[in-house]
Amino acid sequence: QVQLVESGGGLVQPGGSLRLSCAASGTISSVNVMGWYRQAPGKQRELVASVTGGGSTNYKDSVKGRFTISRDNAKKTMSLQMNSLNAEDTAVYYCNARLWVGRDWVNYWGQGTQVSVSS
Repeated sequence: QVQLVESGGGLVQPGGSLRLSCAASGTISSVNVMGWYRQAPGKQRELVASVTGGGSTNYKDSVKGRFTISRDNAKKTMSLQMNSLNAEDTAVYYCNARLWVGRDWVNYWGQGTQVSVSS
């Protein structure tokens, strides 16, 4: 069974840091683009950052300079280092990956992990 499993969320004070991790497991032949999305209460899910298999990255403007996305292709894992967190970063964060499973590319989502920034 193919799945994405996230870890690393929690409660942090403004200005603090958290690191999210995502691991893909199952029979996966290849991993294409991977990304982190977030959804705050009452808002649509939005892309936070993404990284291609070649290492090219893309960030939402409001997290540039504060968040860093990385991946390990051999381990099929991805991380998001989040620094200088503020209340606007509070949301459920979802791992997303496009995986070659069987004979097709399939889009997978993790279960989500809560990030709360509050004093």
